[in-house]
Amino acid sequence: MKKFTYRPEAQYNDTISADGSIQPHWQYVLKGLSAMGADAFRERQNKAERILRDDGATYNVYSEQQSQDQSWKLDLVPSVIASSEWAKIESGLIERAELFNLLLRDLYGSKELLRTGVIPPEALFLHRGFLRPCHGVFLPGEQQLILHATDLVKNEGEYCVLTDRTQSPSGAGYALENRTVMSRVLPSLYRDSNVHRLATYFQKLRTTLTSLCTTQDQPRVVVLTPGPHNEAYFEHAYLANYLGFHLVQSGDLIVRNGYVWMKSFDSLSRVDVILRRVDDSYCDPVELRGDSQLGVPNLLEVARAGRVVIANPLGSGVLENPVFLKYLPAISQALLGREPRLRSVETLWLGDEHDLHRVLNNVDQWVIKPIYRGSGQRSQLVAELDASAKNDLLATLKDQGHNYVAQPLLNAGHLPCFVGEQLVPRPGILRSFSVAYERSYSVMPGGLTRVAAELSRFTISNQAGAFSKDTWVVASEPERTSIAPLPGQPTSMRDADTISLPSRVVENLFWMGRYAERAEASMRLLRTVFILLNAEEPVSPRVREILLVAVSEIMDLVPSFKGAKPELIQNPGDELLRAISDGTRLGSVRSNLNAMLYCSDESKELLSSDTLRVINDVRDALQALDNDFKDGGSSAPEEALDPLVTALMALSGLSQESMLRGVGWRFMQIGRRLERSVQTSCLIEQLLGDEANEQDQSILIQALLMTLENLISYRRRYRARMGVQSSLDLVMLDTSNPRSLLFQLNEMTEHLQALPHKTEVRHEIALEERCALEARTLVQLSQLKALSTRTNGERAHLKKQLAKLRDLMAVASQAVSDKYFDHKTSSQQLVRSAAGE
Repeated sequence: MKKFTYRPEAQYNDTISADGSIQPHWQYVLKGLSAMGADAFRERQNKAERILRDDGATYNVYSEQQSQDQSWKLDLVPSVIASSEWAKIESGLIERAELFNLLLRDLYGSKELLRTGVIPPEALFLHRGFLRPCHGVFLPGEQQLILHATDLVKNEGEYCVLTDRTQSPSGAGYALENRTVMSRVLPSLYRDSNVHRLATYFQKLRTTLTSLCTTQDQPRVVVLTPGPHNEAYFEHAYLANYLGFHLVQSGDLIVRNGYVWMKSFDSLSRVDVILRRVDDSYCDPVELRGDSQLGVPNLLEVARAGRVVIANPLGSGVLENPVFLKYLPAISQALLGREPRLRSVETLWLGDEHDLHRVLNNVDQWVIKPIYRGSGQRSQLVAELDASAKNDLLATLKDQGHNYVAQPLLNAGHLPCFVGEQLVPRPGILRSFSVAYERSYSVMPGGLTRVAAELSRFTISNQAGAFSKDTWVVASEPERTSIAPLPGQPTSMRDADTISLPSRVVENLFWMGRYAERAEASMRLLRTVFILLNAEEPVSPRVREILLVAVSEIMDLVPSFKGAKPELIQNPGDELLRAISDGTRLGSVRSNLNAMLYCSDESKELLSSDTLRVINDVRDALQALDNDFKDGGSSAPEEALDPLVTALMALSGLSQESMLRGVGWRFMQIGRRLERSVQTSCLIEQLLGDEANEQDQSILIQALLMTLENLISYRRRYRARMGVQSSLDLVMLDTSNPRSLLFQLNEMTEHLQALPHKTEVRHEIALEERCALEARTLVQLSQLKALSTRTNGERAHLKKQLAKLRDLMAVASQAVSDKYFDHKTSSQQLVRSAAGE
């Protein structure tokens, strides 16, 4: 077994004591890792990466706009902190949260700090995070700042605060995911290290959020996210699931009659508390930022009236202004009567003449930071800039120094990280999390540790490629844990929350089912076409043309094989491959699967972990298509489609076995059954609708049965030559066949009848049910002999019946959309007219 040991440099290393020995709280962890060996540890690291991938844990790097979401990076060597040391940190963090809470109340209230000259007016009014419309808008109770996060760096043996996060602090969900993975991958090491648990922090978070509403016994709390394109969307969905709250986007919420409502599929449901993950200025396009597409019009007006509680409150982003760090000792003296226990990094504000001269006299030793973190703005270590960039920066500081602060470069403590096949030191930073609880604050025991990818890396952030660690606060004996609800925590949710879902979510489940079926039907037909066209005995030109036209019609491809030039019909390979892999082509397999994956992201909070794992299998199989079809494509393209078809079948099976039989599941099933009815009817019409000679007809029937996975069943049942009537009996009327038309219509009718009815007349059958019932009756009353009768070279009656069925499905789909998904009132952009009206 290949051993590995950690040989850190004594300077800046968190694992080393003053005498050069390993810190006591690190000894057990490092000893356990060394005993495991490099090979075994690499296997555990690979397992952790698989778990993160299966969980869908991602973090998007904005600088890589063309890439897919990046998997969350976790190093399995934990960051270890002794309980005695953590107790000092925790008390300092609680005090700091209380201080920033008082600061927030003062800035949007009496502004005594400004009146008494503790802070200069520019420190407040020059920062874009200060929102004047939020003046006087307070939450019930003394605690205004519900969530507070701090970035801590251990410098020369002492923890120092680099930044405060107060707008919508992120990372707590990733810390929980890290802990979950660590407990699965290194269970013995985790268990025997007596690590403080994280669950209590999230219990308190849930309790605090529900207690913010004082007018409802069981308030409805939602998590407001910018959507799947946000870099931390995984965390938003993960937290919503863990806390048991609805995940909503701006389009899911609406203001009516002075309240905020969630557009649920059956009604409007009142929202009492919003845990927002949207930057505060984007939350209301009416009063705050007119170009925002992420907010809810008039949201601030409802908050001002006290009819909805927003955590953190709008305007709290001003507390992230680093200028306040310069004046924090004086602020603390004014508000608490003492200086903070936790020191902050030395901060110079370049709007102050004295500070500006001090920086310009020795500029290379400073890190320059903008006071507001806008798009494309970042911190700069002056010593790393070339001469031209340095001159540009100096000119900017002299002209606009009030927009910048300067801080010294702190040497962050080094932590052991697994790189290659050994443990090496890397600088790390800890983000801690505090939540308002019982008139004070409660701190997560640990937090999210991030380490730089390189030893000399200046910036330690996810956007700069850093990776994360689980943070272990270890005790000398096991921590006592309890799963009992905390005082004041509701033990049950109101019934409405168990069935009421945002209409956006159920709409995406509906379309997720449809796109999955559409992609599967396309791939099954394409596999059949590839097999028949490449068979040892070639098919006739007539069959070849019918099969290719069927592909065009079912996939709705443009340009179509219908009426195509003879050379394209004779050599369709490249065109068929593009129909699979070209994501920009409407109707292609990739475009349908991309749409399905988008819908799954939009309804992620309702999908089980196994379902998410299969969805990731689909993503992987899609990426594999690029390799399979590279340089002219695979020698057997039908085999390249097998993993995707298998993954979609697994997804269908999981939806049957893993999803609760709630409205979300029913809408997914309705979408599946409706789409399969459309696809099956179109396939029957294309392959059997036109007359063909006996040999060609036999091949076309075989193609139909192969595509619908009924060929073996047909042969076992009929043991005879391929017949039109017998094949129509199997694929249209046989309710024991889960791919028959009648089976789909029966299932669809059952699910539609189980949905809440919205008709004003109690016993009136809804339009979508009428369509399903009419389609089912149409199929049930079909006479096989009439359907198979040929007139003027085609089976006109069969075509007419199938076309009518698809028309009914289109009406049913529109009726479902109008009733459950379409909300007439939507947010609109406010635009000032040229006349200034």
